[in-house]
Amino acid sequence: MTYPVNAVGGERRWWGVMPTLPAPMMAGIGQQMEQVGFEGCFSLQIYGPPFVPMAATAATTSRLKVGTGVAIAGTRSPVETAYAAMDVDRISEGRFVLGLGSSIKSCVTGMYGEPERKLLTHLRESVKVIRYVIANAHKGLDPIAGEYFTADFAEMMVTAPPVRTDIPIWIAALQDKMTALALEVGDGLMVHALWSAAYTRSKLPFIEATLAQHGRARSDIEINAWPWIAVNDDKQKAIDDSRATVAAYSGYKEYEPFFEAIGFGDQARACQLSLGEHGDIANVVGNVPDEMVEAFVTCGPVDEVLEKIEPFWDVVDSLCPMTPYRDLTMEQMTQYNAGLYALVATAKARAGAVAEPV
Repeated sequence: MTYPVNAVGGERRWWGVMPTLPAPMMAGIGQQMEQVGFEGCFSLQIYGPPFVPMAATAATTSRLKVGTGVAIAGTRSPVETAYAAMDVDRISEGRFVLGLGSSIKSCVTGMYGEPERKLLTHLRESVKVIRYVIANAHKGLDPIAGEYFTADFAEMMVTAPPVRTDIPIWIAALQDKMTALALEVGDGLMVHALWSAAYTRSKLPFIEATLAQHGRARSDIEINAWPWIAVNDDKQKAIDDSRATVAAYSGYKEYEPFFEAIGFGDQARACQLSLGEHGDIANVVGNVPDEMVEAFVTCGPVDEVLEKIEPFWDVVDSLCPMTPYRDLTMEQMTQYNAGLYALVATAKARAGAVAEPV
């Protein structure tokens, strides 16, 4: 049997999402991830910065990579982001990946109260400043004057050398413009959960052409996808449990063009909620048919899920499967997380890797 490989002929790598929990629980999850064979784990920025959970995870593991998935660039100074990255990289002894994203305007301005910016331009500038600070803070920094960031660094003390002067920066993307930016300046591209296996495969020509335009090889960048997956032997139950998550995402006006492009524009418009009603999914979940759920969430038993997500590996180096999460109880979330562990353990075992079953 042919050994299964990723898009660049290497070992298929799996990442997971680490919840913020009491330290002993996070330690147990991280160590279990190492035993199963996960490459690494990410912490989300839903509200607070995602660096602290990754520092805690790094302190209780020895092999697991830790990353921000993602840190929203517009909620803090790029200098603070750079130093936070260096801190977690030091704590993890070089296992950190800085995942950056722009989020959406209604989040950055409406929730965090930050000034309105051109999100793409701001993220590009942030990456440049972050890289400069990481590479040079131990030697001294020259003044910077940019469109969104200006500093003279007159009061900055020279710091100790970082563990690495080139911490990997992966950029999260949904639409083509941000995808192109990631392919141009990033060390990694993290594709949105709304990218299904079929859609991801359809973007391969765009990815190849964009890399060639900037003189980059495919091996210069890690492509990492975040599919929603609901492992359940009762497939209809998995679909029903995933419906609220799809309804929640389709309720954002910013995502409407994406739903339109894959044939669910009318359903997405029916789900769009006013700003104050994003928590009340029950009123709109009925607008999401089974077919729309399955367009975005891979549902069913482990074997069926592995078969359906196989096309991702034509494009990506690694996968970070996520469970649906809206309107689920903690018991349901625990069940679906266990399903992801079983999925990864099965995939690793089939690939001939040593993995302990959950």
